[in-house]
Amino acid sequence: MFPIRDHNPSERTPYVTYGLIAANVLVFLATLPLMQNEAGLLRLWSSYALVPAWVSEGHGLSGLFTSMFLHAGWLHLIGNMLFLWIFGDNMEDAFGHLGFLLFYLAAGLGAGLVHVAAAPGSMVPTVGASGAIAGVLGGYLLLYPRARVDILFFFVVIIRVFTVPAWAMLGVWFLLQLLNGGAADPNAGGVAYWAHAGGFAIGFLLTLPWWLRRGGIGFWRASRGHPDHPARVAKPPRVSRSDVPVVRRRRR
Repeated sequence: MFPIRDHNPSERTPYVTYGLIAANVLVFLATLPLMQNEAGLLRLWSSYALVPAWVSEGHGLSGLFTSMFLHAGWLHLIGNMLFLWIFGDNMEDAFGHLGFLLFYLAAGLGAGLVHVAAAPGSMVPTVGASGAIAGVLGGYLLLYPRARVDILFFFVVIIRVFTVPAWAMLGVWFLLQLLNGGAADPNAGGVAYWAHAGGFAIGFLLTLPWWLRRGGIGFWRASRGHPDHPARVAKPPRVSRSDVPVVRRRRR
């Protein structure tokens, strides 16, 4: 289940969202040659990834920040940037450029600390922007719970696009992080589910003051959970009239 777009256009150019996507892509391309070099990749992870055991001992703290701009492969990068592309612009609309940048970084750092708390003795390097992006999802859920999101669903040979409210898509995503986090061993590597869940919760809490200043429940009542501007709906392509003349069949 992947989101492919939302019906919630931003009202200003999301320069910070574009900049974060560009930074992540450029860092990935710069580190791509090391993916085929085990020794070089080990040096990269040792210098810039988040290693929970090191943070627990009081060193390697810079990894909390630098790990947010590293990715382990193309699918890892594309998946994260897709979520940021879809949901980041609206949060930047709400917070402004600088406010959104600070929000994003705070959510990412908080998500890293939650991961450290879940696996304090782990020596497995952790990389990815998903903790910070999870914070964006948490904030989006609070502000636009009924915004429409198109998701691509596939199961074996069934491929469909469904339009669902944001609360359904983001709520299911958050629940899956909690369930998988409870079932998986956080010290064993793999997906950092607790970083995702922690980032989501932190993003929700960081957005709470903005929501309360605009009336809290009253804000929801006024907007009914929808974007406070007209939603964007994909229109079917227009079919122009053919210039070829119609020739009617004559009856004999």
